[in-house]
Amino acid sequence: MLPSVGIGVAEQFKAAFRRYPTGVAIITAAGPVGLTASSVASVSADPPALSFSVMASSSAHAILEAPSFVVNLLGPGSVALAEAFSAGGGPRFTPDQSWDYLPTGEPVLTTALASLRGVPLDRVPVGTSTLVIAQVDDVLLGPTTGHLVYHNRAYIETPH
Repeated sequence: MLPSVGIGVAEQFKAAFRRYPTGVAIITAAGPVGLTASSVASVSADPPALSFSVMASSSAHAILEAPSFVVNLLGPGSVALAEAFSAGGGPRFTPDQSWDYLPTGEPVLTTALASLRGVPLDRVPVGTSTLVIAQVDDVLLGPTTGHLVYHNRAYIETPH
């Protein structure tokens, strides 16, 4: 495989990850505040830990400062929700979006495939983003209805 001529590494990097499908999550914290993320990854099963990265925004800043947050893993039927939380000014935390609140104050999506409540272990600045590594303290499992994947700048829903 030869490198693309005339295209910088940063553009090649973006093109490479557009080819790689990822899951979709909405990360929420008390406030309420939330944002869409496609960078969630399992880090450790023992102890349970995950990671995600966020780019600079007011929602990201609030989540980075929060003592805890919830990573809501989205399934099919959640495209409009993912889009609302990925764009500034989209409808958020409305009654028809199926939100509830944990006793600790974080919003939790009742239709999520799973919701993982975590506390930050480390926050690592990397360029214009911040990598968050979090200990998972609570897991709420939802329906197993299929998948929502982000691939090549588009959401793709798949049933079971």
